[in-house]
Amino acid sequence: MMGRQADEPLDINYEELSDYLHASHSAYMAIDGRTYYLTDVNDHFWRAQDTATRNEKGHYVDASDVVPTVSEFLGLSFIDGKTIEQVFGQAVFYASLK
Repeated sequence: MMGRQADEPLDINYEELSDYLHASHSAYMAIDGRTYYLTDVNDHFWRAQDTATRNEKGHYVDASDVVPTVSEFLGLSFIDGKTIEQVFGQAVFYASLK
């Protein structure tokens, strides 16, 4: 179940992002006018979803491949061919509130 994006941005650096995702299971990432929902799938797999597009059930659609680890996820090139690490300085992250 997707959470609601918090109003205040997270105060987090790239080195803390992996631990944050493991502990929280999801976060929102805003960059260049787009917002992605970064989330796990049943605590086992990771993916990014495009919050601007929803499927017939009203869920966000996948914007990245689904991979088994956070480290693989952070290495996916789904943001105009770039990874989260490559765009981190331009992105703003928000907690996902349940």
